[in-house]
Amino acid sequence: MRKYKAIFFDWDGTAVLSRRAPVDEVVVPMKKLLLQGVKLVIVSGTTIENIAKGKLHEYFTAEELKNLYLGLGRGAFNYAYDEKGQPFLLSHRIPGKEELLKIHRACYEIHEILLEDYDFRTDIVFSRPNYCKIDLMVENNRGDNLFFQENELEVLKKSLKDHGFEDGLIGLVKLAEETAKRHGMNLFATTDAKYLEVGLSSKSDNVDLILGHLSEKGGIQAKDCTFWGDEYIGLDKGLFGSDSFMRTEKTKEGDFFDVSDAKGIRPESVTALGGGVGTFVQFLETQSGM
Repeated sequence: MRKYKAIFFDWDGTAVLSRRAPVDEVVVPMKKLLLQGVKLVIVSGTTIENIAKGKLHEYFTAEELKNLYLGLGRGAFNYAYDEKGQPFLLSHRIPGKEELLKIHRACYEIHEILLEDYDFRTDIVFSRPNYCKIDLMVENNRGDNLFFQENELEVLKKSLKDHGFEDGLIGLVKLAEETAKRHGMNLFATTDAKYLEVGLSSKSDNVDLILGHLSEKGGIQAKDCTFWGDEYIGLDKGLFGSDSFMRTEKTKEGDFFDVSDAKGIRPESVTALGGGVGTFVQFLETQSGM
């Protein structure tokens, strides 16, 4: 495997097993790479407070942090670090209150349609910055492991069919996007089986913005980058997991790798390695010694 100038990677399930798991194992090779000037970009659906309990910057020096970036909240926040090693916003996609309320209303209508037409019950998390999380498996608690669980996909598909919803996960995404249009909005809908997330942006926005910044600042191109995750797997015909959104028109010349052991298809451009967090940490170690 060749040496990369920038490494984009998911956090939960790729760099760490869970949000409560120690981060020391991944931090060690990260420090080596950052000191070498390699750009590391964490791309995650969570917030900065949930990355190493909001203290990730404390593991690195201010000099190392110059090469660390965070693309968080499904495109909502993009961070870099200042000269003192403190995070600052490069950009954001945070709506005003009225636009946020329109997102909430659209998601509540999705909830109503599923309950009224199919007797399919959901919960909604309204507290996200520019999207809602619709819980499609309200009786399934992931605990600390918040990433995709292999058995969830078949459980959800069966549940949808049992309630008369015949169009699967791709049908849920279509329902969400059509409902949003009735509310005068073009929203992105993604799913990891347990959750249907509907909002203004996705991981595509994170990677495109930060790659653009790296290109402008240091001439780094997509071909110089690699993109790692554990949720590339196919969920339905033409529908893939959240990490697949890291592959865009701007990033497609990069190299894409999946560390999930889940069985199933991936996008054609993604290499399935398996091995989970251990595989990714070993990759970082190898890169740091090249």
